[in-house]
Amino acid sequence: MSFLTDFKTKIAAIIAVVTMVAGTVVYAQLEGTERGVAPLASTGDFEVMGVKVDVHGDNAIDARKKGWEEAQRIAWKMLYKRTQGGETSGLPDGTLNTIVSAIIVEQEQIGPKRYIATLGVMFDRARAGSILGVRGQRLRSPPLLVLPIMWSGGSPQVFENRTEWQKAWARFSSSDSAIDYVRPYGSDSESLVLTAGQANRPSRRWWRNILDQFGAADVIIPIVRLTYAYPGGPVKAHFSARYGPDNRYIGSFTLKVARSEDIPQMLDQGIVRLDNLYASALSRGVLKTDKSLIIEDPFNLDELNLEDFDLDEDPATETIDGTTSTGANSGTEAGSEVPAVPAAAATSVSLQFDTPDVGAVSRGESAVRSIPGVTSASTSSLALGGVSVMSVTYRGDISALAQALRAQGWQVQQGAGALRISRSGQ
Repeated sequence: MSFLTDFKTKIAAIIAVVTMVAGTVVYAQLEGTERGVAPLASTGDFEVMGVKVDVHGDNAIDARKKGWEEAQRIAWKMLYKRTQGGETSGLPDGTLNTIVSAIIVEQEQIGPKRYIATLGVMFDRARAGSILGVRGQRLRSPPLLVLPIMWSGGSPQVFENRTEWQKAWARFSSSDSAIDYVRPYGSDSESLVLTAGQANRPSRRWWRNILDQFGAADVIIPIVRLTYAYPGGPVKAHFSARYGPDNRYIGSFTLKVARSEDIPQMLDQGIVRLDNLYASALSRGVLKTDKSLIIEDPFNLDELNLEDFDLDEDPATETIDGTTSTGANSGTEAGSEVPAVPAAAATSVSLQFDTPDVGAVSRGESAVRSIPGVTSASTSSLALGGVSVMSVTYRGDISALAQALRAQGWQVQQGAGALRISRSGQ
């Protein structure tokens, strides 16, 4: 007996060790490396970047102050030309101080009496817009999920590691863009769902689940392919603008830099040009939401008002003995009434089910849709490796649906307006 006890103890210890190792491996897949950088918050202000200044002052502080004031003057002229298409003599410094909301330092060198910098200036949209005659409200695209793919060294990367391409998208300020970008950064399970292979996966059901997680209407796929002449030397980047679940092509271009250290600046320029490509496609009607990604409300016969329809009665038919009868009372005596059978009301049910992998999602939905009375069943909340939620519309009560699921071999737990199903052994 002692031998059996020791053997059981050893087996239990081995199982515990294996469980801990497996848990460590799963944790390492999700949290083992730094996935990405959180994007900057985008406001509605006007933004002018790349303003270069080189000024002198009595000391370092005075030189910097004069540099920022000079940047405001230059930026206002650039903004006026961009919005009005002409030149302007500028505004007084006092007025500029009231409409400038922020100064962004891109690069700066501070000397004892000299200030050299590349700055960005943000103007309050309401105040500056009233001077420019530009409306505060502007038309933008629906929310579009960004899937940034970078090819380097012969392999594509999205959020597997923290890449310069993802950093560039995080730095990009989309406040003045016509595109409403939704920029994930690879947190939690995003790095497992948003991969380079997803760009070539046209399944609408899978894309709808992903887009619903991020509150996006469609997806854009900006791609950059880096080619190094030699380590530390010239780098060529080929940029491509694509969109939609079918990975459709919009445009492309190529940029070059002489040193590898200048890659971040090149990627920043590339994103600005990609943004122009997407904005142009939006204005031309090319960039539009795929209709197959729109989930329409299920058809409910009970909600129809039959009085709005011209429903003719069944035409009278003549029998062999010369009498007439209609489809409503054929086979019954004249004057007898046929009791009406009320249609079952549609019930919305939240159904929780295990989704250890992608295949479990489609298998679960197919199994539920095969039940008589189910008019729609789609995953509303996806959690790979955990418990997902399926929205089900069933013509009948929840108890009848639970019984039908049990008949399929599911183990069912019933709650208030919700069901939890699982297979034996899960």
